[in-house]
Amino acid sequence: MQWDLILWLIALFSNIGLLVILIYQIICLSDLEADYLNPYESSTNINSMVLPEFGLQAAFCALFLFTGHWFMFLITLPVTIFHARLFTRQEHLVDVTEIFRALSSEKKHRFIKLGLYLLYFFLVVLRLVIAIYNSLADEDEAVRGFWLF
Repeated sequence: MQWDLILWLIALFSNIGLLVILIYQIICLSDLEADYLNPYESSTNINSMVLPEFGLQAAFCALFLFTGHWFMFLITLPVTIFHARLFTRQEHLVDVTEIFRALSSEKKHRFIKLGLYLLYFFLVVLRLVIAIYNSLADEDEAVRGFWLF
């Protein structure tokens, strides 16, 4: 039962890391839109965070795959596949010369990912609370109804 608690704590910190990286990228795009940053600085800042985000998302998804939490794996899989598709097509980096043309679509993609990451955060916090309760409760009082995710 303690391993389940450790799993959800790792998932929580991974999800917080994903949220921080994504919010930083959104702030960089908003600063570019408001003309606080020049295109080179903005694209450099965003591009430095893309690969860590992709790696952390892949680890987040693989964590659920290897621990047998199939529902969480299946809901994190689409974002991981999207990231893999961007990476294989060499479309994962923001181009300095095309950043103003792609600004609205880049912000839209990141806001959609933000919504998904917030959904993951809600589910992870819910499962963490259940894991904490189950680790503190007796075997008879443990919550067994949330086996799905």
